[in-house]
Amino acid sequence: MGDYVTPGEEPQEPGIYRSEQMCLAQLYLQSDASYQCVAELGELGLVQFRDLNPDVSSFQRKYVNEVRRCDEMERKLRFLEREIKKDQIPMLDTGENPDAPLPREMIDLEATFEKLENELREVNKNEETLKKNFSELTELKHILRKTQTFFEEHEDMIASSAENSGIGDVLSADEEELSARFSDAMSPLKLQLRFVAGVIQRERLHAFERLLWRACRGNVFLRTSEIDDVLNDTVTGDPVNKCVFIIFFQGDQLKTKVKKICEGFRATLYPCPDTPQERREMSIGVMTRIEDLKTVLGQTQDHRHRVLVAASKNVRMWLTKVRKIKSIYHTLNFFNIDVTQKCLIAEVWCPIAELDRIKMALKRGTDESGSQVPSILNRMETHEAPPTYNKTNKFTKGFQNIVDAYGIATYREINPSPYTMISFPFLFAVMFGDMGHGVIMFLAALFFILKEKQLEAARIKDEIFQTFFGGRYVIFLMGVFSIYTGFMYNDIFSKSVNAFGSSWTNSIRHEYIDDVLEKGEKASEAQWMLVPELAYDGNPYPIGVDPVWNLAEGNKLSFLNSMKMKMSVLFGIAQMTFGVLLSYKNFTYFKSDLDVKYMFIPQMIFLSSIFIYLCIQILAKWLFFGSAPGSVLGYTYPGTNCAPSLLIGLINMFMMKSRNAGFVDEEGNIVPQCWLSTWYPGQATIEIVLVILALVQVPIMLFVKPWLLYQREKKQTRYSTLGGSGGGASTSQSVRADIAQDDAEVVHAPEQTPKPAGHGHGHGDGPLEMGDVMVYQAIHTIEFVLGCVSHTASYLRLWALSLAHAQLSDVLWTMVFRNAFVLDGYAGAVATYILFFIFGSLSVFILVLMEGLSAFLHALRLHWVEFQSKFYGGLGYEFAPFSFERILAEEREAEENL
Repeated sequence: MGDYVTPGEEPQEPGIYRSEQMCLAQLYLQSDASYQCVAELGELGLVQFRDLNPDVSSFQRKYVNEVRRCDEMERKLRFLEREIKKDQIPMLDTGENPDAPLPREMIDLEATFEKLENELREVNKNEETLKKNFSELTELKHILRKTQTFFEEHEDMIASSAENSGIGDVLSADEEELSARFSDAMSPLKLQLRFVAGVIQRERLHAFERLLWRACRGNVFLRTSEIDDVLNDTVTGDPVNKCVFIIFFQGDQLKTKVKKICEGFRATLYPCPDTPQERREMSIGVMTRIEDLKTVLGQTQDHRHRVLVAASKNVRMWLTKVRKIKSIYHTLNFFNIDVTQKCLIAEVWCPIAELDRIKMALKRGTDESGSQVPSILNRMETHEAPPTYNKTNKFTKGFQNIVDAYGIATYREINPSPYTMISFPFLFAVMFGDMGHGVIMFLAALFFILKEKQLEAARIKDEIFQTFFGGRYVIFLMGVFSIYTGFMYNDIFSKSVNAFGSSWTNSIRHEYIDDVLEKGEKASEAQWMLVPELAYDGNPYPIGVDPVWNLAEGNKLSFLNSMKMKMSVLFGIAQMTFGVLLSYKNFTYFKSDLDVKYMFIPQMIFLSSIFIYLCIQILAKWLFFGSAPGSVLGYTYPGTNCAPSLLIGLINMFMMKSRNAGFVDEEGNIVPQCWLSTWYPGQATIEIVLVILALVQVPIMLFVKPWLLYQREKKQTRYSTLGGSGGGASTSQSVRADIAQDDAEVVHAPEQTPKPAGHGHGHGDGPLEMGDVMVYQAIHTIEFVLGCVSHTASYLRLWALSLAHAQLSDVLWTMVFRNAFVLDGYAGAVATYILFFIFGSLSVFILVLMEGLSAFLHALRLHWVEFQSKFYGGLGYEFAPFSFERILAEEREAEENL
């Protein structure tokens, strides 16, 4: 009798029911072969490395320089990638998965990336300089053009002033003197007025003009003109709107002020000749230089584009290679190095079933490196709990994720995922049951499944889409089961289908119906009832709910609520019982006899005495108590008014209240409150026994196991005292070498059988803490006892959600789509199209998406809390193998999320 199982003695079960059997192994790799061996293991993706240098900082490890070199190469590739995206050049991504480069190829890659980066940076620098020069020359061109226009306008103004004096070309002496002074005022050379010209951003012009006027006290003359073309800023390169300005002033002090103000507003000043001839010559020279710059700039951009196009064909493959190299050296930093510096030692977790493939990968790595010394795999025994590794495929992955979201399974405990594949979509469909809505969900999931390769290649980043696409197989099964439960409910968009013929007929006389209609009473106000004794033919509807209930107004909800409430209790107790049975599989697998005898058996007795007994009562009421009077289990049954009330009967069972035996007395009269009477012989006695039996299990679950653990601990302590120190176990070791295959394996005999985590309840790992064991046992006992009641009530959400979904669907049909059938003619046709669109949109967004999400969350809770709590520990940690595929996928996802 024990609480653990030796790994070598573990029963072979398919990995889908339990996690894969794992082992801790040591790898002995030659320094020359270590890189290739790790690369082969990365391609295989079945080995999780342990860090043997946890106390060594990242900067003190052996391969830190190689990791830094990889970081530098990755930085250069990201720079190339940014430049390629900036030019909107498509990057070739064939999905090719190249092998990890050899260490000597790393130097060639570095040289290639260094050359590309230097060339691209030099081209970018030249292009930036050329663009800056081009922008400056363009601004200078506009300045020369605008200043020339400005001076010409003033010369024309002087000429027009002279003409307007009234004497033509003949001027008096005074007028000639006045004209000369005015002309001299506009000629900077004669009165020695100075001026500066430049450009400024248009939005800064107003503030610039005001400050210039206030700082210079009106002693400057400013003229501005907008540039029609959009120019590029000489610093940032962004497109901006600018204005040309020219400022006239006199004196060095004003010149200093003007220049400081221009500098403060980031205005660019350019030299401008004083004479028109010089301005024309400079303008011609500027235009020539601009044309030359355009030619050189075009050639530079063409060269840059050619470099980027050539790099775009290989950049994804280069990134893959660099990331593989980096991950290899990062993993090699987990290794220990022996004193001779010739051998690297690693510890890995790996599945036992894959050991042959791992050995072959090591052999390939050794052969490719040219090493003559084989790599050695040494299986070790350990007290540490192994990681949990559940094999999945694209179908089972979604359900496994649902289970893992609650907690990673403890090593080798029952995996709920195979059962969740059926129970999860089924319980969802119980709450969501509608054939029409199920078909919509089914078709949406079928589209995702049929187009999954195209959708995966599209790499759609939307988070909501990724959620639905990742769970496409879960949604597919939810749709299929919803169609099934909708068929059982006989519900399609809140309507029923009379596929097999109703079991009910009209028992109301036609004369009475005609009389009511003749009086003018509305049909909705006349409440008629089909009496079961007259209208029901005694043969139930073959499959599902009879469609006649869709026509019932008064008692439709009463009938459906009663049926679905009892159905929810049956499903809930069945799933909880199945969860307790799965705990038995866990206990027997880990050879925990105490848990089998004093946890599982009392739990089953407690569950059976109350809740399974309630399920039997529900089934008996459905089977035996119909509409027709008769004899049921030895008692006279008067009719439906005496059908037993199960809820009040359960309360009376716990209160041990005395009740009448049977539904009629000795004289054949119906007893008062006949629905509270016992309905089979010996019911009161049986129920008392069941209640006492259930109550007795509580102290058994609470005290017996801790007491037996305490007795076992005392016995082991006494034996260890008598044995003294001579009871130490010796370790035997053997080495097997296969020279023909260049392989070797070291096998240690077990020193002590390891104990899986999560099943010892605090014992077996050291001295028994009785207080901790009692608290642990009390928590689990109280949780189970109270949980049986609360969890049974929790399963009533199946009925509540099903009722809500059916009523919402009925309201949507009645309030929206049915109104289209009221109108006739063309108006009715138009209304049908419009209202059908509204009805379809609301059905998809409210009833399928919102109600579907609600039912999904409730089904999730039922599995996590009500089902898995009966047997699932969820205290393990996930197996995270060193896999190039996983590393590259994570890197790609990180890139896409930026």
